[in-house]
Amino acid sequence: MKSIHICVFGASITWGAFDTEKGGWVDRLKIYFFNQEDENYASVYNLAVSGATTEDVLKRFDVDCEARRPNIIIFSIGNNDSQFIKSQNKTQTSIEKFRKNLDNLLEKASKYAEKIVFFGLTGVEEEKTMPVYWNSDAFYSNENIRQYDSIIEDFCRDKNLKYISLKGILEEGDWEDGLHPNAKGHEKIFEKIKPEVLSIFQEVKD
Repeated sequence: MKSIHICVFGASITWGAFDTEKGGWVDRLKIYFFNQEDENYASVYNLAVSGATTEDVLKRFDVDCEARRPNIIIFSIGNNDSQFIKSQNKTQTSIEKFRKNLDNLLEKASKYAEKIVFFGLTGVEEEKTMPVYWNSDAFYSNENIRQYDSIIEDFCRDKNLKYISLKGILEEGDWEDGLHPNAKGHEKIFEKIKPEVLSIFQEVKD
């Protein structure tokens, strides 16, 4: 039986912040595979770090992959890149740098995985994120998030990669603090991505 390893890279939403029920959508995916028969089992590794940007993922990417040897790599990253820093009058990662980082992530990931997937970005409740309560200098806007999300989508189209959109999936009542989903929001993300990930899993397993 072929051993399938799924590595998921991202930031606090991917890490599972504020899901007090099951630890986030990645852990829900892990639990799902735990409950499958042997031939349908995959090891799911949550390699997300709170606050991470694409630049942060690049710095530790090879070490994480060398240790786990993934067949499938999922990137769910970009919200923090789109963060507007008021005191500097710029986003945390420029548009040009963000595109370059996506190229570099793909180059690195291609050395390890058979399948590489990018998830789109979730929106925010701007009345709570302009600025966020924990940092008066940090602003998350839906306009910036849509711009960075479009870059991811266009990048995947150009590179013939799987892109899974999360546009509009979260509604009022699905956020904990305007930026991070609560347990209900994580469940919605899980239910959206589960069939997509299972399809990719079957392709790799077969």
